Parts: sequence; structure tokens; C-alpha cells
Amino acid sequence: MTSPQRFPTRIGWRLLALLYDFFPVLALWFIAAGIFTLAHGDAVRGGWLGWLEFVVLWLIAGLYAVLSWRRGGQTIGMRAWRLRVSDVAGQPAHARALWLRFAIGSVSLLALGLGVWWAWLDREGLTLHDRVSKTRITRLPKP
Repeated sequence: MTSPQRFPTRIGWRLLALLYDFFPVLALWFIAAGIFTLAHGDAVRGGWLGWLEFVVLWLIAGLYAVLSWRRGGQTIGMRAWRLRVSDVAGQPAHARALWLRFAIGSVSLLALGLGVWWAWLDREGLTLHDRVSKTRITRLPKP
């Protein structure tokens, strides 16, 4: 068995995995939005309840990602492209580092993906959230 490719993991694989992961997260968001709608009696349209719903949806996405990464180093989308998250030494990353990775990655996406495009300038091909959280995505060999 060959060792996993360490660096760089291509941006295209990361974006495809992110696209795949959008769909299970979207399903979870629909459930949460339905609960908010039932509790409020109508669709939430701004105000403090709208902000609360936004935070809950962001936390749901974070729980999906962090729990998946902690459980096996991969989300559903990452499995399809044989990508795995680990710490710098190749070991499972700690929850704190994974939450930091998720938070920085979220801000990066809101900033038009600047933290992801950073990988094109980085000498090791790492994204900004890879660097800040001291985690890495490696591509696993074909089975």
C-alpha cells in the first residue's frame, strides 16, 4: 500500500467535496428551519429570531463537519474524493483545531473564498484555514 499524498491537495478536489457536503447539510438546515417555522408560526424574517436561526444553521453545519472529521477524518463529500483531515503529524486532529478550521473556513467562504484561493500562493499548497488551525487535508491512495 502506498503512503497518502501529503501536499498539495488540489483545490478542485476540495471544492467538489464541499459541493457534495452541501446536500446533507442542506437537508439538516431544512429540518432546523422547519422547527423554527413551527415554533414561530410563520417563516422567520429577520430580527433577533432571524439572527438566532442563522447562528443555529451555522452551528449545524459546524457540527456536521467537526463530528465527521473527529469520527473518521472525513465528511461524506471527502470520502468520495478520498480526502482526509488530520493534524500536522498525520494524526486525528483535536476538536478545538477542527472548530477553528470550520470557523476560519466559513469566514473564508464569506470573503469569496479568499482563504481557499490562498493555496495557490502558499508554498505547500495549504489554505488559510489549514495554516491557522494547523490541520491538513491529505489525499488517500486508491484502494
